[in-house]
Amino acid sequence: MILCTIGCGEHAESSHGPAQARYAASHPGTVRAGCCDVDAARAERFRRRHGFARAYTDAMAMIEAEGPDAAALVVPDDVTAELGAALLARGVPLLIEKPPGRTLEEVDRLLAAAERSPRPVPHQVAFNRRFVPLVREAHRRLAAIGPPSAIQHVRYEMTRVDRRDPDFSTTAIHGLDAVRFLAAADYVEARFRYQPLPSMGPGVANIFLDAVMASGATAHLAFFPAAGAVLERATIHAATHTLLLRIPMWGGFDSPGRLQHLEGGRAIADIAGEAGAEPFVLGGFLGEYEAFLGDLAAGRVPSPSLDESRQSVQIAECVRRRDEEFHA
Repeated sequence: MILCTIGCGEHAESSHGPAQARYAASHPGTVRAGCCDVDAARAERFRRRHGFARAYTDAMAMIEAEGPDAAALVVPDDVTAELGAALLARGVPLLIEKPPGRTLEEVDRLLAAAERSPRPVPHQVAFNRRFVPLVREAHRRLAAIGPPSAIQHVRYEMTRVDRRDPDFSTTAIHGLDAVRFLAAADYVEARFRYQPLPSMGPGVANIFLDAVMASGATAHLAFFPAAGAVLERATIHAATHTLLLRIPMWGGFDSPGRLQHLEGGRAIADIAGEAGAEPFVLGGFLGEYEAFLGDLAAGRVPSPSLDESRQSVQIAECVRRRDEEFHA
């Protein structure tokens, strides 16, 4: 498996590079052929740190020279659609960092490029919460309880420290997508509320979302970009079961995380995240590569695809526009 990476910035440096190196160490047939960034020094630094053979500043030149079996696209969201479409049009199987487009139009542009070839080009959107080990275990337990209609309510809370982004939607999209994954259902309607924080800067606001899912479940999501801790927590009520999930993101307060499963008033499972594991493992980044490259090697269709990710982008777009309601 010949692997290339496009984009060697902070996110690639902290999460993708270490995950690629760990994956290659346990899969000897993986060749880290080339990494690319418009900043030559940054590309070379990434190459040295994460074991790639060659560094480039031109993505298409790298693809032409290396002929990879797969590539990871970890670039700013304002260039993801254009560059991703060009790569997919060339038939390069692609792991696309979130958001896979800032708008539905950009997602559909990527989809059209992926489907333009004689056969659809395999791809996966990097919604890493879906690959956090504790989240996957929660998902497995919910599926064992019953169909999605057994889930009554999902509550999801995300807090960060001193995030002054006027547009927090590109981070909030992780929570929006995680609720779809845990509930195993799409949103059919939602109401949004915003609590401006003018002292933190223009556009900074707490964001609240109350939703109904296609399964009949309800959901409440709360995003606090400038709180006192880095946290992501979920509570899911399903039939006579309640799951309490502490998601260990970025070495935050809850790291290494915890999943408690209660039924009828008593705990039937209490699972801690792996003690001492690095953030790129606990946070699902290694799991992304295991899933994506494993699916490619086995001839399976990777997931989540661009099509599966469309609604997460659509709801995030509502947040960016400060919409008050959404109806499917």
